[in-house]
Amino acid sequence: MLLRSTSDGAKSIATKVAPTDYTGAMEQTPYDRDRLRELAGEIIANVRELSQLGWTPATSSNFSERLDDRHAAITVSGRDKGRLTEADIMVVDFDGNAVGSDHRPSAETLLHTQLYRRFADVGCILHTHSRNQTVASRLFAGAGHVRLEGYELLKAFRGNETHETALDLPVLPNSQHMPTLAAQVEALLDRGPMWGYLIDGHGLYAWGRDMGEARRHLEAFEFLLGCELDVRRLSAAR
Repeated sequence: MLLRSTSDGAKSIATKVAPTDYTGAMEQTPYDRDRLRELAGEIIANVRELSQLGWTPATSSNFSERLDDRHAAITVSGRDKGRLTEADIMVVDFDGNAVGSDHRPSAETLLHTQLYRRFADVGCILHTHSRNQTVASRLFAGAGHVRLEGYELLKAFRGNETHETALDLPVLPNSQHMPTLAAQVEALLDRGPMWGYLIDGHGLYAWGRDMGEARRHLEAFEFLLGCELDVRRLSAAR
């Protein structure tokens, strides 16, 4: 308490007011902000490199990393992927809902969150629109897959230890209705392990346990699709 003298000499009692503690006034979030900042930096740096390769034209593509067992950090819809900032990375829950943000996540967010929800070891998902990926998706849509066989680079995929193997990269029909696409992906996942798929006339999804593995899978798919397109082109020219 503080004693304060009045003009007539009497003493009155004034209550001591404690200083305001602003630390408790900070908005609480259901996720680790420091972890979000770390993932945002990693996404920005890697996506910038992918953009420089021409794999994210016209603000296309979307990228995410697992934040915890209920949330993912994902790129905001409609952003130039070569110029991302921390403000362009938002948080969604595994139902695809924005958390603590008024930004709109990608329309394809459900294709990310279904993998995080189903596989605890999936830590990163990359979706790009390179020319090779889009052309291959058109060329092989009728077959429903691209068969990649006998390539040394097949060893880039987790679990493969030899080139003497084959991998069928699925090609799904495109749809603006994400639950339909997600259901088709679920059916593929039920058949066995896979590290990516194409969407017809669209692009490629690839994933892994972390950014490094997801990017390795993405780059391997890109290279092998380029090889398949070249083989077909050269064969047709004979």
